[in-house]
Amino acid sequence: MKKIFLLLALSTFVFISCKNDDNDPVQPDPTVAPATYTFLRDGATTVSYDGQTQRIAMAKELIDALKDETTSLGALQGMFDHQQGNADFADLGNLDLNASSKSVKSKTAASADFFAANTTDATAIKAEFDSWIASQVSDVFPNWTADASAGNPGKIQENGGGSTRYVNGDGLELNQAVNKGLIGALMTDQMLNNYLSPAVLDAGSNVSDNDAGTLSSGKNYTTMEHKWDEAFGYLYGADVQDNPALGADAFLNKYLARVEGDPDFSGIAATIYDAFKLGRAAIVNKDYITRDEQAEIIRENVSKVIAVRAVYYLQAGKASLGTDWASAFHDLSEGFGFVYSLQFTRIPNTDNPYFTKAEVDGYISQLTAGNGFWDVSATTLDTMSEAIASRFGITVVQAAD
Repeated sequence: MKKIFLLLALSTFVFISCKNDDNDPVQPDPTVAPATYTFLRDGATTVSYDGQTQRIAMAKELIDALKDETTSLGALQGMFDHQQGNADFADLGNLDLNASSKSVKSKTAASADFFAANTTDATAIKAEFDSWIASQVSDVFPNWTADASAGNPGKIQENGGGSTRYVNGDGLELNQAVNKGLIGALMTDQMLNNYLSPAVLDAGSNVSDNDAGTLSSGKNYTTMEHKWDEAFGYLYGADVQDNPALGADAFLNKYLARVEGDPDFSGIAATIYDAFKLGRAAIVNKDYITRDEQAEIIRENVSKVIAVRAVYYLQAGKASLGTDWASAFHDLSEGFGFVYSLQFTRIPNTDNPYFTKAEVDGYISQLTAGNGFWDVSATTLDTMSEAIASRFGITVVQAAD
């Protein structure tokens, strides 16, 4: 009887164990990244980020036009807030920009995580870009040949016959405010807080469709694959994805190259690219844990690029204060844009930026107080630099190299 009882008990345990195993979710094999960002289905690529390539090109034409005093406000507004079919762009890259339904403004401060439920800040940020563009036309262009002075816009030349800078009454190059501001408000925000977000990657039926290999209508990719690619496109969209060159655009990619060139941060470019590859491979492998881990790596390191360049330019500007005003103003203008971009960074594994909009607005107020860069002190720039570096776990000396 004891043997019969033991046999029945063992049989019941085996049955229950097998039943539980059947109900457990299937765990994917470990995800392995390809050598390059190359993903195929039936021999054809599944990678697509045309919209990001177009927006990078649109933003570049806008920045170039901001440096041409003959450009009208209407033309600049058209480049920022393009409407499909309008002849707003020269489109030297033959990307069908004028026929595109895309625009720079529509994706500025427009991420799902930071701004879908925060339209007040989104509207205010878009309005700041509008005001910088308008002020370039109303204040700087009319004084293109006048000499700048405290409180008065105009031109100012770097020492030794160097570059001429065109600034507003605060010494700010508004074209740099727009350029570097878009690195945060467009490229970084869309990448870190929109397309890499589970709110976008897993929206609707994206997970079940990806699990089943259900493709987007008329496309060779699943929706989840495409969303990840769109994040990738905001960094690498100006070049081929299988071996993208650093410095290929005038925005985030350019400054990733600059940070990579600093020995203190060497390897950051490979860290970001490898995370993009592994995360995309994880989507193909239906390994969403690995996917999300790679998204956090990208968030941390792309955010660090913004911080390093903010500190770098604040310190470079400080070094020229009082001796080469034009050089100082140029560096501080770039620093202004990177400081502004801090509000679009993302602390890994949180829903928060490294610096809130209120904190950033406070820094911008310090930089523009009184006569702006004409009045800003080395102490203010050092204090700001230290605060930024400290929050990112780096030093001012490392970033300022």
